[in-house]
Amino acid sequence: MAVLCKPAIAVPEHVITNEETLELARRLHGDHPQLDLVLRLIEHTGVQKRHLIQPIEKVLQHPGFDARSITYEEHTKARVPAVVRQALDQAELEPDQIDLIVYVSCTGFMMPPPTAWLIGEMGFRPQTRQLPIAQLGCAAGGAAVNRAHDYCTAYPDANVLIVACEFCSLCYQPTDLGVGSLLSNGLFGDGIAAVVLRGNGGTGVRLERNGSFIIPDTEDWISYAVRSTGFHFQLDKRVPGTMEPLAPALEAVAEENQWNAGKMDFYIIHAGGPRILDDLSHFLDVPPEAFRFSRATLTEYGNIASAVVIDALGRMFDEASALDGHRGLMAGFGPGITAEISLGTWTSASESGL
Repeated sequence: MAVLCKPAIAVPEHVITNEETLELARRLHGDHPQLDLVLRLIEHTGVQKRHLIQPIEKVLQHPGFDARSITYEEHTKARVPAVVRQALDQAELEPDQIDLIVYVSCTGFMMPPPTAWLIGEMGFRPQTRQLPIAQLGCAAGGAAVNRAHDYCTAYPDANVLIVACEFCSLCYQPTDLGVGSLLSNGLFGDGIAAVVLRGNGGTGVRLERNGSFIIPDTEDWISYAVRSTGFHFQLDKRVPGTMEPLAPALEAVAEENQWNAGKMDFYIIHAGGPRILDDLSHFLDVPPEAFRFSRATLTEYGNIASAVVIDALGRMFDEASALDGHRGLMAGFGPGITAEISLGTWTSASESGL
């Protein structure tokens, strides 16, 4: 079975703290009728700092969708290759050994996709398959892992590279003054993550099963309004309560594997916000400490969209607490409302046959 190896993560150099975010909200929106509510929500995100590809002064400007698209492409090409190279090194593979690249991003658009440029720039084979995913938002990190798993199930000797590139700051819209939009301004950060799924060998999470679930009639709860000014993020106040219907979906996938979702040895969960983790802890009946990797991502980087689950996975590697045979659950949540769920077992290189 295919093994998720150690991920590579990079966040940009410009930092904004939660205190600076609150002060900015007071300065920019001092006359907002719900400012006190917005400030309380931002304070309770659990985010201490976020990283941005541009200084905050430049983020606050809106030079137009075309200019932002140029910025997205420039920073993608400048920042992604080093992260990809690190992920390949940690999987002990070269570019010409990769059979499929799954590239996820919901914060910018390029056509041809960035995979086409990467293949030529970094020495991947011209036969390398491409799977760009652009419309699953934060759920795309989990979807990328699952589609990579599906591919390796069909082609057991294949190796898949997953890349998540999210520049959420490029979606800032100065005219969007709804509570959900203002909250998102204090929640989302920029980041890049990459991880390799090896068909043979490797140390990490051996994937065993995956599943998807969508909550009916929730398509407009997390969405983009695509306008001439770009992507306008829309967040419904009901989103934080979605773990009650989603927890049974996680339990069902675990039961298909004759596992108990509340009795895992590790959890890699998308950290959309603190209530998501608190509620999932309650409904799965697991201690809050079980989600420590996801909470650390949220605290240190904010919500970095599809890259969250990969970063949380990397933190588990860094902690070095997983032992051979430990069982785990990974889940990404996003627009739809969609859950992408996977199960895996920790395995060392010797156990996986390297």
